Amino acid sequence: MSSNTQPTPLSPLALAIVLASAGLLATPVQAAEPTAGSNSEETQVQADGTALPKVVVTAQRRQEAVQDIGAAISVIEGDSLKEKGVSTVNDLQRVTPSLEVEPAFGSGQPQFRLRGIGFIDYTSNNSSSVGVNVDDVAFSLPVQTQGVLFDIDRVEVLRGPQGTLYGRNTTGGTVNFITRRPTRSFEAGITADYGSYDAWTTEGYVSGPLTDTLRGRLSFITDQGGAWQTNRDTGESLGDRDKLAVRGQLAWDATDDLDFRLSLQHAYDKSESRGLYLFQDYTSARTGTIRDRNTHHTGWSLRPEFAEAADISGGSKPHVDNTNDNISLTANWHVGGLLLTSVTGYNELRRRELGDWDATVNADSDEYFDDRVNSVTQELRLGSDGKQQLNWVTGVFLSQDRLNEKFNSDFTDRLGFSTLTSYVQKVQTQGLFGQVDYAFTDQLKGIIGLRQEHEKRDLEDYYSGFLNGTLFPGTTAFPDHTSFSNTGTSGKVGLEYQLTPSHLLYASYSRGYKSGGYTAHNSGNQLAIAPFDPESVNAFEVGFKSDITDRLRLNGALFYYGYHDQQVLGLSYSQQSNSLVGAFVNAPRSRITGGELELLWHPLQGFEVQQYLGYKEGKYTDDFNAVNGAATLAAGGERYTNYKGEALSFPKLSYGGSFAYTWPVDQFEIRAETNYSYRDEYKQEILLGKDYTVDPYWLVNASVTLSPRNGKWSAGVWARNLLDEEYDVTRNFFLPGTSVAQAGDPRSVGVRASYSY
Repeated sequence: MSSNTQPTPLSPLALAIVLASAGLLATPVQAAEPTAGSNSEETQVQADGTALPKVVVTAQRRQEAVQDIGAAISVIEGDSLKEKGVSTVNDLQRVTPSLEVEPAFGSGQPQFRLRGIGFIDYTSNNSSSVGVNVDDVAFSLPVQTQGVLFDIDRVEVLRGPQGTLYGRNTTGGTVNFITRRPTRSFEAGITADYGSYDAWTTEGYVSGPLTDTLRGRLSFITDQGGAWQTNRDTGESLGDRDKLAVRGQLAWDATDDLDFRLSLQHAYDKSESRGLYLFQDYTSARTGTIRDRNTHHTGWSLRPEFAEAADISGGSKPHVDNTNDNISLTANWHVGGLLLTSVTGYNELRRRELGDWDATVNADSDEYFDDRVNSVTQELRLGSDGKQQLNWVTGVFLSQDRLNEKFNSDFTDRLGFSTLTSYVQKVQTQGLFGQVDYAFTDQLKGIIGLRQEHEKRDLEDYYSGFLNGTLFPGTTAFPDHTSFSNTGTSGKVGLEYQLTPSHLLYASYSRGYKSGGYTAHNSGNQLAIAPFDPESVNAFEVGFKSDITDRLRLNGALFYYGYHDQQVLGLSYSQQSNSLVGAFVNAPRSRITGGELELLWHPLQGFEVQQYLGYKEGKYTDDFNAVNGAATLAAGGERYTNYKGEALSFPKLSYGGSFAYTWPVDQFEIRAETNYSYRDEYKQEILLGKDYTVDPYWLVNASVTLSPRNGKWSAGVWARNLLDEEYDVTRNFFLPGTSVAQAGDPRSVGVRASYSY
């Protein structure tokens, strides 16, 4: 929804074109040198101000140009993340087609969805349909993926099922974060941002050789301030950030053929939580009717009894108190024309998070999470070394995850009680995978891949009941231990045809598989811990990659997904409270179709245009009988609706791009960039109802940067959400009468300065 105070003489797209084109009459200049600290052998190399970049990636486990890969891949350089206003994992949806990253009720837990395939849950125990890897280390749970966006070389977003090349199997796709590596010469740099609402961000690094064969890199980021919400009753601010992350790396060339890289990262997040706001009138016996729909206003309170049970301070604001530690060791051994790679990872996360999900002083839905996650992964790959006529890779993936989750919920003012849900989940995963590609001719290549996976999930000591330790009325005791196992097969068959050296056509069939899981919500329904089934996707894709000229690149893809046993968040009904709670079910059959276009154009030296467009639509194609929330509450008992033919719940259209221009002024260069994104409406009628549709919105960012030619410093100004668009990221409800939304960030402006040595 748009702000009521904004003028609208220009559309966001038209304004973006005007801002970015302001310097077109200036004299063009040569492109800047590659940024210090980048992985020169793995990132783009630009010949001059008009030549298209050659982007080299490792998405297929070897270095190759992304234009030579028959798959839908978007690559975002680390330096451009700041220019485009991407500071968290959630912001990636602003620069990538067909990607949504949805926060869970204002929390730090992102929910990924690619081409309509995703898994939306506020608890921590289920894996995502979209995989996330940092330097080849796979994260098992979405909550582990915060805090990785600093000192990044590039981000690779692979759309479509993955599994024949990657350790962890996915049905939607994979997001790879590749950090900057230790360098062979000394480098150092620091960047500082200051913006609206007293927000500070400082990022720095130092890198270089320690001995002839040993290199090191130390990097950090700190993020402070930024609160823009207030308590409607007291005027207190909410939303200040307090984050710090430090990463250290050592790269050792043990021999000419054997190298190791050790990475250690520690991060903490002691920020205040994002508050929700009321988008409909709220009425209760305690406060009467609240008619406050200001997106900057929220509310919270904490009953002393609940604070004592959660072991937190009675005057606490909604906040997080998280720590995250990562260790990884990667070894590469080139021997006899083969490459043997070992990637060992360990992650330990402590999550403590207080949220007020009813956005009022009432105890309608106050939540406190206390989680511990321990994850160990081991991936071992063996394959051909370099690019040959026959290329192959095979590997084994092992992981062991343990989650201790406990969350308290305070419903006292609405229902008269508080609840506790706690459990231990253990997951063991084994995967065997491989892929082969063979060049039949100089133009035609065939690809075949296969994966077999086995996963075992154990749920121990599950409890869901009153905070005083008694079960809900009518609930029999939960078993001390329950477990289930899944075994699934996935694979890929593809053809690539190099029409000319700069035009590639491809077609592929992929089968993706995702294991089942448990609905670990606060429910007295015995069926809550009955596992839901695995899901699978049969994906058909055709596409092209084309450098039409040496200045114009256009890539595109069309896809059709046949979805089997789609994991959907439905509803279960609680008789004693006449309320609804989420429960995962399987929809027998559904399908998704769509496509993407990505354009890169350098019409003039120093002038760059980027555009992307994504469209998808889907529906349930077989009988799908699920609880109808509105009808169930009205009847006081479960009522079902067959949703065959109904649309799947996700935004259909995504569009965005940027205009950037660099021109000389005396001994300096000025770079101006405007980028923008559009997200279509997000309907949630099946689960929540028509009132909970998230409206479409535009976002526009802009920046201007000054630097000496080939100099070591830069300074600039930036604006995010330049048009001050008011928009919602999510909408939901808690119990009848509490309708809440998470608002997106308002306009912010700031300055940035950097220095590198």
